[in-house]
Amino acid sequence: MGRPTSKADLISAAQVNFKKLNEIIASMSEKELNTPFDFSADTNKKEAHWKRDKNLRDILIHLFEWHQLLLNWVSSNTKGKEKPFLISPYNWKTYGDMNVEFWKKHQSTTLEEADRIYKNSHKDVIKLAETFSDKELFTKDVFPWVGGSTLGSYFVSTTSSHYDWAIKKLKAHKKNCK
Repeated sequence: MGRPTSKADLISAAQVNFKKLNEIIASMSEKELNTPFDFSADTNKKEAHWKRDKNLRDILIHLFEWHQLLLNWVSSNTKGKEKPFLISPYNWKTYGDMNVEFWKKHQSTTLEEADRIYKNSHKDVIKLAETFSDKELFTKDVFPWVGGSTLGSYFVSTTSSHYDWAIKKLKAHKKNCK
């Protein structure tokens, strides 16, 4: 399926990838759950996240925190309180540092808690997406606070695209554990 361009496609893609991700998680063995992520042997995995995340909890927390960015951004702006998507002092050039801060913030969060809050925040994001029309989600300039993109693209990025990222990472980890 290509990148969603309608509300129905957005919600469907988010739910399909959420289900796929949770099926991969459910299939993880004790060894896979207890072995720290290590992608250092793969020279193609150069992005910072391959070094940052050490376990399933780190992945789930990352997804949760990005859900929170979206939920807080939309909530503030729809109430007339202008707020950027990324939290201060970060921008699109430095958001990798923000991801590290999220990682640090949750090092004492349990896997069980991470799983619970990630699943709840997914539901909240879907519920929020359902409140917007196709036009509001996929037409540029409907909301001035969105900038040059569409609101729907932010929903896609924080759900189906991010879940796809997590799925690829977990599959790579499972392969490493064999």
